[in-house]
Amino acid sequence: MDQKRIAKIARKTAETDINLTLEIDGSGRSKIDTGVPFFDHMLTLFAKHGLFDLEVTCKGDVAVDYHHTVEDVGIVLGEAFRAALGDKLGIRRYGFFLLPMDESLARVVVDLGGRAHLVYEANAPTMFVRDFNIILVKEFCRAFSNALACNLHVNLEYGEEPHHVAEAVFKGLARALDAATQYDPRAAGQLPSTKGKL
Repeated sequence: MDQKRIAKIARKTAETDINLTLEIDGSGRSKIDTGVPFFDHMLTLFAKHGLFDLEVTCKGDVAVDYHHTVEDVGIVLGEAFRAALGDKLGIRRYGFFLLPMDESLARVVVDLGGRAHLVYEANAPTMFVRDFNIILVKEFCRAFSNALACNLHVNLEYGEEPHHVAEAVFKGLARALDAATQYDPRAAGQLPSTKGKL
């Protein structure tokens, strides 16, 4: 298990131009520039709390909306995790975390089983942090789960302040992914499935 799990992904469309580098077994270092300050903050804490090394640059049509930038970064980040995980031999596969953030509590559960499905129930009473609509967090999660081909369940148990809600989700996702991507020493070289393929 000495091989470094690193991926570099570039994706350019008429709406976004993204370059992303991910190291799963990192130390939480990050360099993020998406043109959306609140989203940069979320990705920075995602890297820190998952202990992933992450670099992201995105030039997007933020003058139109933040949607394309947030969604497309979700796609590329999911692709990077999928590429870096490779054959998934020896990983734990499942991860979950309950993350408190002041008055908010988020539950995030992930299965890296090769099938994309999102369940997202995390609406706050107020949906904006300045000009960032936190419904975009759902769009990020959908794009990420589709690209990674993972089951992702996100539930806000309770919460009011939208910044705290979004932060609880991103930190919870980081911790759940950290758990799911870790190697299980009892299952070295084994695929965590009875199907023979993930």
